[in-house]
Amino acid sequence: MLSVLIPTYNYAVFELVEALYNQLKVAEIDFEILCLEDGSNNDFIEKNRAIENFKNTRQLISDTNLGRTKARQVLCDSARYDWLLFLDADVMPKKSSFIQEYLDAIPLGSEAIYGGFTYYKTKPHKDYMLRWKYGSTNEEVKAHIRNQKPYKVIISANCLIKKRVFSLISSKIETKGYGFDNYYGALLKENSIKVLHIDNEVYHLGIEKSNIYLTKKEQAAETLLQLTKDNKIVNHDNSLLTTFTHLKKLKLNYLFSLVFKIFGPLLKRNLTSKNPSISILQIYRISYMCYKELNP
Repeated sequence: MLSVLIPTYNYAVFELVEALYNQLKVAEIDFEILCLEDGSNNDFIEKNRAIENFKNTRQLISDTNLGRTKARQVLCDSARYDWLLFLDADVMPKKSSFIQEYLDAIPLGSEAIYGGFTYYKTKPHKDYMLRWKYGSTNEEVKAHIRNQKPYKVIISANCLIKKRVFSLISSKIETKGYGFDNYYGALLKENSIKVLHIDNEVYHLGIEKSNIYLTKKEQAAETLLQLTKDNKIVNHDNSLLTTFTHLKKLKLNYLFSLVFKIFGPLLKRNLTSKNPSISILQIYRISYMCYKELNP
């Protein structure tokens, strides 16, 4: 028995729901598909209303934008079944056996199962290069590598998780913002939740423009910084936070803060160009984090 849960904001989800519905019917299990319109405008609400033509499929509507974490909790509270398959609206299963492969993984004994992300190999328009390049480099990771450090590459946009576990983890996140997958990973580790990664990817379709994505990476760094200040991340496998902690111990955070202050615009120019460097993005992120800590 499976509840498929999709939060969406101004995004057409009919094709995704149709693909999932067809696979669920083949699997011959009890299921439901719930889509939450998280403050979407009326045009998208009306466009997505067609999903209710599918059996056991409902469209839920929130008049205000709750944010990703709260929207997922609303979906969790509305779900009938104990296994929750969370998918973002801007994805598409890579395999026609997507649902069955998740079902086959349930008896293996884990409480959270992550299928992974993948990207089409055709390069996008130059304005979208940073998101595509970062995703292809850092998020497209085979399961056998992810399982070596199971709490490190946590992508909640494609996750099968026990309802009890999701509610436990979600209840720890009290604010709305970007970059909480890092915190999810830390909380899963802190609560000794058994995590399994499998090669059951979804294509990430909703790639943002480079300048928008860079702003989101800044927000994620600020989220991580605040969680650290509040002592909410104790045990983790996050590379950015590990590097930040080492720099502080060596008093090098002052130097990296200066790097951002002086060279930030130059780094940003590269990152929003047609050929962004992922190495420069990592320098930008850590120097930004150091700068924000010293200049709140």
